[in-house]
Amino acid sequence: MALDVEGARRVVGRILDDKLEVWRDSGGHADDLLDETTGALVRPTPDEVLVWDGLGAVMSLGRPAITKPVDGAVSVEPPTTDYQAVLPVGAPVLRPDDVIRVAGSVRPGGPRDPQLVGRRFRVSDESVGTFSVVRIVRVQVIN
Repeated sequence: MALDVEGARRVVGRILDDKLEVWRDSGGHADDLLDETTGALVRPTPDEVLVWDGLGAVMSLGRPAITKPVDGAVSVEPPTTDYQAVLPVGAPVLRPDDVIRVAGSVRPGGPRDPQLVGRRFRVSDESVGTFSVVRIVRVQVIN
């Protein structure tokens, strides 16, 4: 007997309100060219291909932690720069160095975090976890 997770998919699907695009460097880093004048690697254009677009969510992994040192003063630890992307299980499996772009939001009243719209994130782990409801990958801010 299979476990019916359709109800859980509907509930979790409500948080998938960011319009996401997944881009992949089709030639990899091996197709970059050396600019002998500047010494920098230059990517050929176009270098990335759109692999997937659809609804998902990009969320911070954590919030600043408030700790009480021994002397009783309250300090705030710096927030993490890591985020996680939550995608439907139907999205393709992502690879390290794929780029996720937050293209917008369908959330009524505006995006959960307006500062994320237009930002790009690099996939740092292939998969933190895949559940029968969503796929979660760890990402880091590019710009």
